Amino acid sequence: MPDYHDDLRLAHVLADAADAATMERFKALDLKVETKPDMTPVSEADKAAEELIRGQLQRARPRDAVIGEEYGIEGTGPRRWVVDPIDGTKNYVRGVPVWATLIALTEAAEGGYQPVVGLVSAPALGRRWWAAKGHGAFSGRSLTSASRLRVSQVSRLADASFAYSSLSGWEEQGRLDGFLDLSRAVWRTRAYGDFWPYMMVAEGSVDLCAEPELSLWDMAANAVIVSEAGGTFTGLDGRPGPHSGNGAASNGLLHDELLGYLNQRY
Repeated sequence: MPDYHDDLRLAHVLADAADAATMERFKALDLKVETKPDMTPVSEADKAAEELIRGQLQRARPRDAVIGEEYGIEGTGPRRWVVDPIDGTKNYVRGVPVWATLIALTEAAEGGYQPVVGLVSAPALGRRWWAAKGHGAFSGRSLTSASRLRVSQVSRLADASFAYSSLSGWEEQGRLDGFLDLSRAVWRTRAYGDFWPYMMVAEGSVDLCAEPELSLWDMAANAVIVSEAGGTFTGLDGRPGPHSGNGAASNGLLHDELLGYLNQRY
């Protein structure tokens, strides 16, 4: 089994550089923000961080392809780095500290490219999480100062904590009734948003989470981290991995019930 240690070490180097760039502009009064064609915001910091990561990957891994939220795909081959320079841009531009840089390495496999390395760095929260396929998931300040992540053992929905981002997407997809029924069935719901619920599932502080509409760069790093922590990451259709255009993550024990609620009457 590949150890991916060099790739994981590189992901940390990339995240260190991105963290420095994004934190320098966080809460800047002159931050420039534009609206993309899909009506979502993009800041100068999003673009700068992705350019920085792409530049370092070009030097360190010139044979690997790169796909990112702001600049699309470059290169071909059996290995692709997937980058979301700032997941949670709306939080970032408003000064809310819940945002992160997401970096994943995917490899060609049956059923499409699958994530084998994932890193989520949230510098404004002072948190970082990472994983490599077959080698577990961790959280800490660095590779040498880390704690192993493990999902919870909660096995009843009535005892479970469910996290999500917002209600609007569920309503637009006609899934709101199932979402509300699920929220009534669980012990607790919280809208932490973006990457954070998935990291909470991985570390066992939340038991299940889901979002109705996502892109590959929103999910690739999260998927391998949740899976390596012992959890389950699929689309709402039950397909493993980050390729369904939406995501559902759990401790594994509650996954079938999670999907059942979110797909009822859909």
